[in-house]
Amino acid sequence: MTAITVPPEFEPRVKRGELMSRHTSWHVGGPVDLWFVPRDLADLAVFLAALPAEQPVTWVGLGSNALVRDAGIRGVVICPHGSLNRLERIDETRIRAEAGVPCARLGRQAVKWKLGPAEFFAGIPGTLGGALAMNAGAWGQETWARIEQVETIDRAGVIRRRSPSEYRVGYRSVVPPASGEWFVAATLKFEPDATATTDSIRRLLERRLASQPIGEWSCGSVFTNPPGDHAARLIETTGLKGYSVGDAMVSTKHANFIINRGHARAADIEALIQHVQEAVERVHGVRLQTEVRILGETA
Repeated sequence: MTAITVPPEFEPRVKRGELMSRHTSWHVGGPVDLWFVPRDLADLAVFLAALPAEQPVTWVGLGSNALVRDAGIRGVVICPHGSLNRLERIDETRIRAEAGVPCARLGRQAVKWKLGPAEFFAGIPGTLGGALAMNAGAWGQETWARIEQVETIDRAGVIRRRSPSEYRVGYRSVVPPASGEWFVAATLKFEPDATATTDSIRRLLERRLASQPIGEWSCGSVFTNPPGDHAARLIETTGLKGYSVGDAMVSTKHANFIINRGHARAADIEALIQHVQEAVERVHGVRLQTEVRILGETA
């Protein structure tokens, strides 16, 4: 692990050696050099500006789309969840949300404000920051289709406002106009929908519960869908449902989910991901691409 110096005022609030297994939905991941949860945007700006320039910075929200390796993450890990959580209605059709707001909360609140289509956000298991970074989606809808403006912060603590036209956005892909910036908030635009109710969210979540292993330790979908097909179909027809490496297993309920049955290591999950990719390519000639982010160092 690397010793990282921070200003004295931040020292009581940082954690050294924090295990990422406490912060990922797979419940795996080794220690980080330094873990920091900002109080607000101003606090975050001061912290970033004070960091040594050579220290890498990684952002983790709810850890629902991250596989952190067993040796952990070097440098600084910033978690906006629980702090950058302001959610407010700007006018009749627009909402501003900070990066730490869970997508499920955003979806429910938009529906309560009679705005739509917003129900799909309830099907995204992470925070808005993560949804912005990968153009997350559910039930045929995607995050960036609702974005009017984003706010970013850089290593110097400078906050910028950018329009969607400055980004190259695709299926589970977002290419920023500049490196070294992170999403801290966004303005989303919806349409008035007098018929919107939380019942619609409940029905969609019931459908999801029937088809996905909700409640088990997973990251959601592991692979993106290749053009014109579904990763789950390719994996299932390769005969991989129930296949395991250590305590990591391809879900028998939905083949695009990998489950930690309780004692899996990150290395088990990564080995299973690679096995699935190789087997599907051998059988179908398609190389599946990961939707999950793989972070950190191997043990």
